[in-house]
Amino acid sequence: MFEDFLYLLRKNGLKVSLTEWMALMEGLEKNLHGASFTGFYHLCRCLLVKSEADFDRFDRCFLEYFKDVPFQQEVSQELMDWLNRPDVLNDYANYDEAAALRALGLSEEEIERMLKERMEEQNEEHNGGSYWVGTHGMSTFGNSGLAPKGIRVGGQSMYKRAFRVAGERKFRDFRRDNTLDTRQFQVALRKLRQFSGLVDLPPTEFDVDNTIKDTADNAGMLKVRYKRPRENTVKVLLLMDSGGSMDYYSQLCSALFQAVSKSGHFKDLRVYYFHNCVYGRLYKDPMLLSRDSVTTDWVLSNIATDWKIIFVGDAQMAPYELMGGYYGSGRSDGPQCGMDYLKLFRGRYPGCIWLNPSQRPQWGQYWSQTYDDIARLIPMFPLTVDGLEEGMKKLLAR
Repeated sequence: MFEDFLYLLRKNGLKVSLTEWMALMEGLEKNLHGASFTGFYHLCRCLLVKSEADFDRFDRCFLEYFKDVPFQQEVSQELMDWLNRPDVLNDYANYDEAAALRALGLSEEEIERMLKERMEEQNEEHNGGSYWVGTHGMSTFGNSGLAPKGIRVGGQSMYKRAFRVAGERKFRDFRRDNTLDTRQFQVALRKLRQFSGLVDLPPTEFDVDNTIKDTADNAGMLKVRYKRPRENTVKVLLLMDSGGSMDYYSQLCSALFQAVSKSGHFKDLRVYYFHNCVYGRLYKDPMLLSRDSVTTDWVLSNIATDWKIIFVGDAQMAPYELMGGYYGSGRSDGPQCGMDYLKLFRGRYPGCIWLNPSQRPQWGQYWSQTYDDIARLIPMFPLTVDGLEEGMKKLLAR
């Protein structure tokens, strides 16, 4: 039954064994799917998918194979076609301040309920306005509009104000090229455990590999071997961008902070914050309060060179902030701009990477300049599953 579905899953890289497939057949025979199509989907995903990173790939295979099975979509294709028209022009002159204030007063639950009501009522395309599902207006549903919050339907992300995207595949965030949650951060950070040293103590830890080898070399007579214990020697300095364009990534950065703080993979950990780039002071709190700060010179002088440095930020700012000398140390012989401070970190710490939650800006050389300048100086990796794993490998390089 559904043998072609098995081959489709394997063709798309999902490693489904015959044992797992037969378990699915047994589950169907015992009616574990509740005789429903939705139940069948959940049973398949439970038995055939081994990692959350493969949920999205499984969903695409499932939709491809069962595309002819009728099921209710959240947003109709006709409505999507209306909302994805590229020829509709934006009209900022129609900004409605009253509509913006009304939108701010709505809860997410109220917006969800109103969207269902509009889709039942709406039977034609709408652009502008503040009531229907459309584009370029003040409505809390649609895309390319000016509402302070709402649900994006169709189109592309522009102002990053939507709290949800209608019709989006539910498990897309688990793909390996997408951003992470706290648990995935913790899994990726485990790679740093490889960077640990042998403690200078008597050999008291059972050495399995050498015990087997020596026993085999000794004609099968057991010869037990011990080794010195291994202790985690990883020390991490986490420097995080706070405020401005990073506000959009605050939830993601919070997940990273929680994962790093709760992780037992580090011998020592310190966290400081900066805004846009590292300048003369680093802050102990994301609110960037001066009373909770230290000078960058102090950090460079007191943090030893064997520490691993992880910058987290979108690397986007006005070029003069990075290169213009407006945020120097105030000394003629000291750093004169943000790039000078980054060069000091890069020169002092061999293990130094930059994790970026944002993609490279595509809307002009001016806005991508600082991104490119920092990426040329410090190895930069996207804040995704694959990106974080590659970054950890870079830190492990001796």
